[in-house]
Amino acid sequence: MKISQFFSHYGISENPFSQEDASTDHVFSSHCLAGVYHPGWDKIFGKPDRPSTSVVFGEKGAGKTALRLQMINELRKYNRENPNSRSFIIEYDDFNPFLDNFRERLHGRSRNAERAVRKWRLWDHMDAILTLGTTKLVDRILNYKQEQDPGTSITEESMQQLTRNERRDVLLLSAFYDRTFDDNPLSRWQMLRRKLSYSNLKSWKELAIGTGVTLLVLIIAIWQQLFQGYWKWILLAIFAGWVVFLWKQAKLAWAAYAVSRQLRVIDRIPSVLRNILTRFPRAELQGQPIPSRNRSDDRYELLVKFQSILKTLGYDQIIVLVDRVDEPHLINGSAERMKDLIWPMFDNKFLKHPGFGFKMLLPSDMAPFLQKQERDFYERSRLDKQNLIMSLNWSGEALYDMTNDRLKACSEDQDKPVNVQTLFDESVNKSQLVDTFSRLRVPRHLFKFFHRLMVDHCSKYTDDDPNWKISRETLQTTLALYQRDLEAFDRGAGTL
Repeated sequence: MKISQFFSHYGISENPFSQEDASTDHVFSSHCLAGVYHPGWDKIFGKPDRPSTSVVFGEKGAGKTALRLQMINELRKYNRENPNSRSFIIEYDDFNPFLDNFRERLHGRSRNAERAVRKWRLWDHMDAILTLGTTKLVDRILNYKQEQDPGTSITEESMQQLTRNERRDVLLLSAFYDRTFDDNPLSRWQMLRRKLSYSNLKSWKELAIGTGVTLLVLIIAIWQQLFQGYWKWILLAIFAGWVVFLWKQAKLAWAAYAVSRQLRVIDRIPSVLRNILTRFPRAELQGQPIPSRNRSDDRYELLVKFQSILKTLGYDQIIVLVDRVDEPHLINGSAERMKDLIWPMFDNKFLKHPGFGFKMLLPSDMAPFLQKQERDFYERSRLDKQNLIMSLNWSGEALYDMTNDRLKACSEDQDKPVNVQTLFDESVNKSQLVDTFSRLRVPRHLFKFFHRLMVDHCSKYTDDDPNWKISRETLQTTLALYQRDLEAFDRGAGTL
């Protein structure tokens, strides 16, 4: 007897439990994205117009990725309904590029994976977030990789509202943080400058002075025939004309070198960065924050500039979604390395930065480290103010409702959807199903268990002599075997 035959008998068009990862789960993305929420959803998500920080710990399969996708879906819906007060979404969930660049900057024994992650600091997170945000903003301004959702677009009218200082700030952020492999950095920056209609003729003043002085001296020397006896004075006069230009280039070269050293999460070639900074008028660069030191002060000022630009473009809030912390190859599932990577973010000044909302979806393996922290950590992080959820476990009743929702989503007759209890014979009542689901704890185990249950039931019968009801004996036997394998998996001694 086939599983598809079993589901077809009940008018279920596809297997509701075939996928275990929300990012590849067709049933979740097409039917359950806006309908099946974790009981703690309201506390985790909050209100889009009043961004707040949430710190959530959940075991593998508890639905952290599903939460992230649901938050993105809700934020996009909010953006469509509120075009003048949108939320700018930054998905901080792929750490590999940043960790790879970070590790390359280290030397000797520090390049060891464990030692490398220990050197990660708060400003490295800020640089990574600014990189993601700035690259996404520049893509939208240039109409690169434009999302189909109309709530994400940046109109020409909104760009016209940018002041000259804000246009300069966009270009300054782009010089430091725009990370793309589609175009040469200088040509992309030039396209952005033209798109923003940012005039930079004054940036060529020093070059024009040097060129003008050189031509003037040479004309006078030729006219007066001074080359034979006065060539040293001619060279000195030409050099004097280039002093201001050379001094500016030396300062910018040093600044570019310092930035390339301190931006440890992305590559910045000093010569290219100097070439870009040369195209700013000197007066407009004076006093601007430059991420050239091991500190967070400059990054906070750049965050404020980033927020001001987005506010003019119709984005009042910035939401940062942190997920998949355990997946980078430099972390390799190590709870200790995850802690070293994420702990610098637990800074109340950062997490409560006005206009920002951080949604941190973290593996439960990190939670025990909270009990080992000193008082200074709690005073700095103020986790009591961060909507902390220590466990993302699901109750049996919540999993029971989720099962019914997924069955309904796959039912051909939406007016008479299949109930999970319909799949079992009369000896299995609702309370027993709820108790069974509560032992599974999280959706991923529920889906794995249901798949195994379908296989066990259908393997007992033939196509010619099917049985459409799962017995109590099959339910209990499959549960016992699954729990045994689950315990072995938790000990690292087996697979599921």
